[in-house]
Amino acid sequence: MCTGKCSKCIGITLFPLAVCAIVSNILLYFPNGQVLQLSEITDLVWFFHGILGAGILVIFPAFMMLGAGGAGCCANRCGVSGHLCMLLSVILSVLGFAGGAYCVVISSLGLIGGPLCDTGNGEYLYPFRNDTLNICKQPENIILWNIVLFSILLAIGVVEAILCFIQVINGLTGFICGTCMRRRKVGMQ
Repeated sequence: MCTGKCSKCIGITLFPLAVCAIVSNILLYFPNGQVLQLSEITDLVWFFHGILGAGILVIFPAFMMLGAGGAGCCANRCGVSGHLCMLLSVILSVLGFAGGAYCVVISSLGLIGGPLCDTGNGEYLYPFRNDTLNICKQPENIILWNIVLFSILLAIGVVEAILCFIQVINGLTGFICGTCMRRRKVGMQ
């Protein structure tokens, strides 16, 4: 498979993952569909790990990968422009890897720390962080809401980081070995 085609496949895969990460992060601001005061929202949601990390920082390399894979071989550009195309793809893929890894770290912390919730006395606190036996009363289903969304973000971050790492290797291969192996073989005959 041409390195450009591999780039295109990875780029196409990253787009829906980035959109899902952004939507999941936004949903964390509205536990169980409720609008809460800013001070009543779990603190790790404000790190924008799905919006910025697994979202925006992954969309940039995805666009570049689609460009690198256009028409199969870095838009059929051999030589210097094809090499620069793959090198830029590598640089942006490192950025995407960092965004995916950032999402993994924050999502893991969100799963470990648990949600900010009202335990029945009107005071919002983190019962899992405080090692108390209190149960979240409000917002309703906040624990399930956080577990599902932080788990989705964790999985998305892992997949994005792996795909961006694969693209780093693919892009380096295209940069070092060239992106248009088929044309070189035809030209040599």
